[in-house]
Amino acid sequence: MNKDLEKLLFNPIRLRIISFLISVDNASFNKLIEVSGASKGNISVQIKKLNDAGLIRVKKQFKDNYPLTLCSITSKGKKYFEIFFNELKSFKK
Repeated sequence: MNKDLEKLLFNPIRLRIISFLISVDNASFNKLIEVSGASKGNISVQIKKLNDAGLIRVKKQFKDNYPLTLCSITSKGKKYFEIFFNELKSFKK
């Protein structure tokens, strides 16, 4: 696995985000705050890092005149999460 991506996923907040997104179609910014336990500022930074690495996709839109940020995992994100998870499981052996 790419060492930069491995380092990226070793962060507990980013790992929670990716782990959650792999099980849903998409999630709102507020849902990711709830799932990760991170502050708004921190979650913004973590989402940007994951988006910049191509592991998630961020879509900004409006719903009822309010901004809505939706995040979804990319195929690259799914692939790297699987590799990362399998490598972690191999440490148990």
